[in-house]
Amino acid sequence: MATKLAPTSPPRSTDKSRSPRASGRVTLSDVAQSVGVSAMTVSRALRGERRVDPELVTKIQAAAQRMGYVPDPAARALASQKSSQVLLLVPLLSNTLFVELIESIHQVLFAAGYHALIGVTHYDPAEEEQLLRTYLPLRPAGLLLTGFDHSPAARQLLAESKIPCVHMMELGSEGPEPQPTPCVGFSQTQAGAAITRHLLERGHKRIGFCAGQLDARVMQRAAGWRAELEQQGLYDPALEVLSPQPTSMALGAELLQQALQRHPDLDALFFCNDDIAQGALMEALRRDIPVPERLAITGFNDLPGSDQMLPPLTTVRTPRGAIGAESARMLLSLMQGKPVERPRLDLGYELVIRQSS
Repeated sequence: MATKLAPTSPPRSTDKSRSPRASGRVTLSDVAQSVGVSAMTVSRALRGERRVDPELVTKIQAAAQRMGYVPDPAARALASQKSSQVLLLVPLLSNTLFVELIESIHQVLFAAGYHALIGVTHYDPAEEEQLLRTYLPLRPAGLLLTGFDHSPAARQLLAESKIPCVHMMELGSEGPEPQPTPCVGFSQTQAGAAITRHLLERGHKRIGFCAGQLDARVMQRAAGWRAELEQQGLYDPALEVLSPQPTSMALGAELLQQALQRHPDLDALFFCNDDIAQGALMEALRRDIPVPERLAITGFNDLPGSDQMLPPLTTVRTPRGAIGAESARMLLSLMQGKPVERPRLDLGYELVIRQSS
């Protein structure tokens, strides 16, 4: 007669290097259990504290590597009240202007042991506010923000966070406030006035302003254009051709057509950004409009390719790389509790005169 055996349970694994978590994420406690020490000892060993025996440090590091342990930066920041991350908010990643800004920021922060956590606002204050609500609880070491166009709620979040913050690309108030907001940039308004003044000096009188995106910095350039024309008694509000669409070469061609259809007597156009100015130049070439003899065209930011247009584009060169680097250096000082000699740093701009004007 056969003996019926009772079913047996599968043998338990004796490999302590495996994580008991269902998610499979290896934790500090898992590494500690594998080595047979406390989680605090593992934490100290991985941070490089000298009070842990070197042989034990080697054993812990080997176990962490074997198990695939990756530190949680958010948990580490909350536990130590320190973080190696800097929250960087920019409007777009597809714009060369901001790519140059980010690259220069990264070089400065990385050399100092910090890493940029990048958020994209799409020029929307509400989206910026949501990003701040998401990332401020992680207690980043510092903040780098593009411009001053914040929602009231975002301003309150920034004030209550007490996290060091530097604003980029614009300058705050020039008033006598005792503690000006840390910022690095240039006067968008003065730059807009400078290129308008150049067109006036060339003898142009019917100067239009074409713009897309319509963010705060674009409208500051428009304010400079407007003020310069008002001073000469030549301002006509009908010469503003504005579109909320993102700037592009296609939009530039469209805005050129609209401007000339509405005002055939225009003799110059100031475009808010080089990409739409480049598109306008190409459209003028397609339509056999002599530039600058019939119509002068200027841009802003001196983006790649502007010097290769037919004719080469007159524009304003903005110091994006320098703004990024100086903003990062200013933030490093603030995070280290050091005084900042010039919290309102004006890096200026350069009028680049080429054949299109």
